[in-house]
Amino acid sequence: MISRRHILAASAGAMLALAAGLPAFAQEVKEINFGILSTESQATARPAWAPFLADMEKFTGIKVHPFFGNDYAAVIEGMRFNKVQVAWYGNASAIQAVDRSSAEIFVQSTYMTGGDGYYSVLIVHKDSPLKSLEDVVNSPNGKLTFGNGDPNSTSGFLIPSYYAWARNNIDITKHFGRVLPGNHESNMLAVSSKQVDVATGNTEDLERFEKNQPERFKNIRVIWKSPLIPSDPIAWRSDLPAEAKNKIKAFFLDYGHPTAGKSEAEVKRQVAVLRELQWGLFKPSSNKQLLPIREVALFRDKLKVQNDASLSDQDKQAKLREIDDKLIELKKQAGA
Repeated sequence: MISRRHILAASAGAMLALAAGLPAFAQEVKEINFGILSTESQATARPAWAPFLADMEKFTGIKVHPFFGNDYAAVIEGMRFNKVQVAWYGNASAIQAVDRSSAEIFVQSTYMTGGDGYYSVLIVHKDSPLKSLEDVVNSPNGKLTFGNGDPNSTSGFLIPSYYAWARNNIDITKHFGRVLPGNHESNMLAVSSKQVDVATGNTEDLERFEKNQPERFKNIRVIWKSPLIPSDPIAWRSDLPAEAKNKIKAFFLDYGHPTAGKSEAEVKRQVAVLRELQWGLFKPSSNKQLLPIREVALFRDKLKVQNDASLSDQDKQAKLREIDDKLIELKKQAGA
């Protein structure tokens, strides 16, 4: 198993890891935990993931255990405390993992169609009088109920909070009579059963919901779609030994490809496994994938500061300068 970077060097560090409940490891990694952001029930998600993780284990020679998080924070914190060594993230949760949990992106998922992105959506019941984002924005304060996404979700929280709400000067705590946090599946269930008037989601999970619960899916209608969001990254702890990293990355970049020694039947089987996870083939990536999402987050924060009447002009200008400095730094990183 795997230890944190600062407890590799000496036996004293190893003792510290054991005292903290974290297993120390040698350069040879024998097993890892793979973090999965479970936007649906574990009972639904586990069968789809089982063959993929089994193939990863066979290819790398490393025992792979699934780690299903009930929310985004569970996987982020799991990686922070070395309970998770490799994980599938959304872009917003990956930012938190990179900044707080020693995460490092190494590949990016794609779609069966070959696309590199997906969309955040706002959904309503099929019988709802709401036909567009404009209808939601123009509704009287307190009239509607809203199913919001996990705070670490790109499509369920970050993207709509900027494109749908901040750009329309909407404070959701004042505009909606009730705001209920949830994951993508719970939001779709709430809309389909008329428990909330409008909720966030994304095109990926709508496809999954249509497949798994077709009757309830018929009750859902999309009224708004965001700009394209980069498809999800896969990240590992940066302190994984190089040999383990090389094996894991090779697995992802080989999976579903007609590589030497792989039969046509095996390629088709692997592609079918990816299809169950709503993925196409993987491609190399890095932490630079997150720069556009970081920029959206900063623009959202900038709009909030500009519209915050509780701040003095001096405090407001100071916060805006701080945000502008961060935006300049992001542009430098993108250019590099």
